Amino acid sequence: MSVTPEQPRRRRGFEAASGLLRDRIRSAGESRGFAVSRLLTHWPEIVGLEVAEMARPVKISYSKGGFGATLVLLTNGASAPILQMQLPAIREKVNACYGYNAISRISVTQTAPIGFAEGQVAFTPEKKANDAPDAAVSRAAKAISGDVRNQELRAALAALAEKVLSRPGNRKG
Repeated sequence: MSVTPEQPRRRRGFEAASGLLRDRIRSAGESRGFAVSRLLTHWPEIVGLEVAEMARPVKISYSKGGFGATLVLLTNGASAPILQMQLPAIREKVNACYGYNAISRISVTQTAPIGFAEGQVAFTPEKKANDAPDAAVSRAAKAISGDVRNQELRAALAALAEKVLSRPGNRKG
């Protein structure tokens, strides 16, 4: 049985999750004005970790008669002055992501750490008191990476081994 171009293919086997969700992500982003979803998905890589911890993109609005758009960033009140000083650099980085001068203005919206569902600014999760691995896990992780000569690589492998070994046993994967 051959599949003609008119008939959709029914059995494809495994498919990447990004392919299955691409249309939904694009429509959700476009409803907020984001023509390039990469700005949302790769925000820390585009603007840097320091800025990404302080702010996140919320909306892009286009003016009716003018060129360029306005990017709205959400931040908390304490980070707003620092972010305000970095707006020209952020605009350059965002426009580099688009490939042309798409953003002409950036607006900063301040909110409290708690508030409306969309206004909550929880950029990084807080560390819990029980996040530190126990001594047995640390010894096992160091034993796994003990034969590596390069110190940086050994430290990275030990950190990875600690994370893997300290996962709860009831989680799959």
